[in-house]
Amino acid sequence: MKIVITGGAGFIGSNLVRALTEQPQVARLRVVDDLSTGHKANLADRDVEFFEGDIQDAALLDRAFHGADAVVHLAALPSVPRSLRDPLASHHANATGTLQVLEAARRAGGPHVIAASSSSVYGANPHLPKHEDLASAPMSPYAVTKLTTEAYLSAYHHSFDLPILPFRFFNVYGPGQQADHAYAAVISKWISATLAGQPVTIHGDGTQTRDFTYVGTVCDVLTDALLRRVVDPRPVNLAFGSRTSLLDLISEIETATGQHVAQENRDSRPGDVHHSQADGGRLRALFPAVKPLPFQEGIARSVRWFRSQNRAMPI
Repeated sequence: MKIVITGGAGFIGSNLVRALTEQPQVARLRVVDDLSTGHKANLADRDVEFFEGDIQDAALLDRAFHGADAVVHLAALPSVPRSLRDPLASHHANATGTLQVLEAARRAGGPHVIAASSSSVYGANPHLPKHEDLASAPMSPYAVTKLTTEAYLSAYHHSFDLPILPFRFFNVYGPGQQADHAYAAVISKWISATLAGQPVTIHGDGTQTRDFTYVGTVCDVLTDALLRRVVDPRPVNLAFGSRTSLLDLISEIETATGQHVAQENRDSRPGDVHHSQADGGRLRALFPAVKPLPFQEGIARSVRWFRSQNRAMPI
């Protein structure tokens, strides 16, 4: 089996590379990444073919996709705040980039395409838990780009019979998630700050909730989807229905690090959703064998990784 991963040098992508190299059914792995948010060092110990460049480069995609059985499309410009600062950049990378990936897949003969969307598409819809048939209500340009990703996937499935599977990711965290940039995710940022003896910044009162999903569990689902060639044009929540407040997250970090977490409160940010929780029914029906890692263990593993990397840096 030959698999291409766009964004494969990033946090989720490099974890997926490690998971797939352990599967005997996978004969060849190719990674496409422009290294704008990923790092080639993440792939240093793995047998992959690396294609450096932008997913909007059609010729590059044609070379990478040649002979592929499946494509996992993870390449994107992440972060709601980033999209607020530069909506056009997010659109080009996430929406136009997805269209380029789908066109390349069509030229390559129609490999199985699995792609990452986001829970942000639910946006201002207050219903909890979030099930996939809810009306979307994007609150940021980033969320719009991910909803566009889903729409293009569905259109290519129905128009060109392309086998697809869109996943809505919910706050993925775990080892390998960098904290040393402006758009770092909350768990990596807060663990890094705590280990460095720095306060964490809470935008709002800390009662906002998230459905945090461990990266290893995400990779288990993606691997199962690839090996069993799971196809579904409907979006699938890739989360299991947990609901953790930011204040609860601070308590878990204190337990895992054995350190007090100092806090600084600031105003809520535009585009931020207050509550997020997945309805995992569709996911469990499609992937009954996958079991989520308990949150406490995921935080403990993340803390151990940061300590092993000596990357406790002030934020």
